[in-house]
Amino acid sequence: MNPLLRTVNRILLGLAGLVLICGGGAVLAAGLGLAVPSWWPWYGKDDVLISAADRYRWRDQGWWWPTVIAVLALVVVLALWWLLAQLRRARLSEVLVDSGDGEGALLRGRALEGVLAGEAGTLDGVARAQVALTGRRSSPHARIRLLMEPHAAPDEALGLLSDEALAHARDSAGLAELPAEVRLRAVRHRAERVS
Repeated sequence: MNPLLRTVNRILLGLAGLVLICGGGAVLAAGLGLAVPSWWPWYGKDDVLISAADRYRWRDQGWWWPTVIAVLALVVVLALWWLLAQLRRARLSEVLVDSGDGEGALLRGRALEGVLAGEAGTLDGVARAQVALTGRRSSPHARIRLLMEPHAAPDEALGLLSDEALAHARDSAGLAELPAEVRLRAVRHRAERVS
């Protein structure tokens, strides 16, 4: 998750939590019959959250309903954007490589993806390979999609991928492990006719 999204996430969660705690506390205090200040919106157990006068106050104003609809539409759009941002897996922009001197070096995630995809694409039976790195920069995870040729043996391709391409990427980046999720798909081809 990128830093901007993480910051927006924390701010929105903090604001939502603050609103819920304050609103719940206000309703609870009034419902329990505790002494509340004079400006408090609710006074006792029989008080309603929104009075009839509050509901009808702005109804005759021309700007009221367009404003309500615009605010609610904005809230829905922002909530959908936030939900989609949570569901989208962010690609890893850099990988932390242990250089042995205690400092470490940063390797571009796209570079490692490209090398891994290039090596996986040269394996026997693989027509094309796509790689995306996710996770944290100190412990990346690889998502690999292999487009298999019609004559390919999936078990052999997975064995070669694990023993060669992933092992080379793991060793070159100095990682203790490089877990991978591999998805295989066959190339579409016409059926062969036997004569």
